[in-house]
Amino acid sequence: MVGLKNIHTSLPLLFTLLLAVLVFLMLSGGLLLVFTILSGKEIFLSHKLRGLVAKVLFPFMILMGRLMGVSKEKVQQSFVELNNHLVRSNNHRTRPSRLLVLLPHCIQDFDCQIKITGNIQNCKGCGKCEIKELVELSKQYQVDIAVATGGTLARRIIVKNKPEAIVAVACELDLTTGIQDSYPIPVIGILNERPYGPCINTRVDIQKVKEAVLDFLGRD
Repeated sequence: MVGLKNIHTSLPLLFTLLLAVLVFLMLSGGLLLVFTILSGKEIFLSHKLRGLVAKVLFPFMILMGRLMGVSKEKVQQSFVELNNHLVRSNNHRTRPSRLLVLLPHCIQDFDCQIKITGNIQNCKGCGKCEIKELVELSKQYQVDIAVATGGTLARRIIVKNKPEAIVAVACELDLTTGIQDSYPIPVIGILNERPYGPCINTRVDIQKVKEAVLDFLGRD
């Protein structure tokens, strides 16, 4: 403050006011977030909360987690769950043609020789991985489905398909990054299962994918 006063006598007051406004906005956003979570329903400007969580709260969560000894992976899981709750509370609905199911390439059987990243419909349906069931799910509800090998390809697929909503399956890191990059498009993230470790023969709960699809389509 002393240094600011040396520059200009009004700077300390301006800095204090700016800090007060920032604190007020953070507290207001936090209270709105709490009300949305407790009510489970859309609250005024709740769709904006996703942006606040993704752009402001998440980095703060990472910092606080580090200070408190909480792993980054746990914080990312909490972020995904919080995001999903906000998306569902907003009751966003879309047509099947504007919904995209986005999958990681590691969900395909590692030894499979069929290339599905360009076109998932190339899957021969052998049943060695869950691609077969996911393709059948997409056909049942007539929604787009695609496989991405990484963040760059995922963004390219989103730009090409222009979805109004996304159901994404991935690990904690890819989901948090994807949710942040996709905003304001609503994303329901589903963590993959890694019985053999990361990035190889991962799995996903098909029922969770189905529930997320039906949430966006507004069906029981």
